[in-house]
Amino acid sequence: MSFSSMRVQVKKYAAHQALPWLLERATEDRVGRFVHWMERLSISAHHRAQFRYLGKLVEEKHPSLQLIQRLRHLHPNVRRAFINSLLVNATLTGEIERKAFRAARGTPLPPYLIVISPTMRCNLACYGCYAGHYPRERDPLSFEVLDRIVTEGTEMGVYFFTISGGEPFLRPDLLDLYEKHPECFFQIYTNGTRIDDRAIARMQRCGNVAPAISIEGWEEQTDARRGPGAYATLMSTMDALREAGLAFGFSATATRRNVECYFDESFYDHLVAKGCLFGWFFLFVPVGQDNTTDLMITPLQRHRLRQTVSRLRFTKPLFAADFWDDGCLSGGCMSGGSLYLHVNYRGDLEPCVFMHFAEDNVLDYYRRGKHLSEVLDTPLFQRLRAINRKDPNLLRPCPLIDHNEWLEEVLKETQARPTHPGAENIVTSLAPEVRAWAEEYRRLADHVWYDTDEYAWAQKKGDPLWDSD
Repeated sequence: MSFSSMRVQVKKYAAHQALPWLLERATEDRVGRFVHWMERLSISAHHRAQFRYLGKLVEEKHPSLQLIQRLRHLHPNVRRAFINSLLVNATLTGEIERKAFRAARGTPLPPYLIVISPTMRCNLACYGCYAGHYPRERDPLSFEVLDRIVTEGTEMGVYFFTISGGEPFLRPDLLDLYEKHPECFFQIYTNGTRIDDRAIARMQRCGNVAPAISIEGWEEQTDARRGPGAYATLMSTMDALREAGLAFGFSATATRRNVECYFDESFYDHLVAKGCLFGWFFLFVPVGQDNTTDLMITPLQRHRLRQTVSRLRFTKPLFAADFWDDGCLSGGCMSGGSLYLHVNYRGDLEPCVFMHFAEDNVLDYYRRGKHLSEVLDTPLFQRLRAINRKDPNLLRPCPLIDHNEWLEEVLKETQARPTHPGAENIVTSLAPEVRAWAEEYRRLADHVWYDTDEYAWAQKKGDPLWDSD
């Protein structure tokens, strides 16, 4: 073992031992000490700079101080898993392991996370569901295949897995998967209606599971999309998760029918009081059920949502992120293995959960003795990585809706096939409307990016705070 490898292992061991203990004792006057230790235990200059920046925010009484303090109220198993699987394995040392895998295997750099949709079965029928065109049939991915995907992910240095669907809690065996892999962290996108006491007890025991509960705004908007009584059920689920000391958050999809709710700051105060630690924002895109641009928010509404999410990070004790408008935090589009990839319920290897095209299938890979990492070298993934970060304006990162013509070019140049009927509409019948929408948004985004200093911090080159070393 080389000296650098020994150094990584020593710091990893120290982080696993010290950080849970420090977090448990991170009273207001000690939070700075906890962040200081995270900086000291970081292996890369990139992470040291980020924790140094976080330390400054704590000193300035930023809401991040309250967010870290809220972690102290989690169940001990959850606190321990948050530190060990998410912070240490997935983030601090995972980056080093992914680079080592690249060097050893000669592959592209493995992604930070892998999204798996183990089922497309769902007990709800929401209008505009991005996965609504996938057949709600049996589950072709067995437990053994899912276990192999996670195992091969960890071999690449990937410890963060997002479980989507369909409704994941319709598969009880997934709880066995989370328990079998305590080294990994699992974020579960769920409609929240099938999380019972047994599932909560299992998640509390594992500690490494964080549900992201889908919500559409207040009761009127949520019940309109998810069915009568859905909102009341979600509120009860959140109460039960909070009482059990589980880490959880919300998932909000903005459509033209509900986006105004997301501009109401009292909505987030309510969710923080319910116990949400994080919130993910998504835009409706016409790729699934009801694939019409009529449900897309307007470019101006997207601009306002971006402003709202940015403001939340500075005013609320909540980690908030916008999948489409926070390209400045991820260096651009994450698809094609840049930062993540998607294994759908049939095993199709898609570049993104919203990009329903594939050349390869993981079940076929395993029949032929191939490794999951080999998808990173396929033409579809290579071509997407070549184009998905070409635009210097990181407020317009997406090949699907911001640069739809680029996606069309990639699909013509590769053997990618639609993974369900109608998936191709995004670059055929819907393309003129999507591209007109994108052009209107471009004028708003370019003004913010080039004519103001709002994102000057994201345009610094060579700054270890934002550029991975």
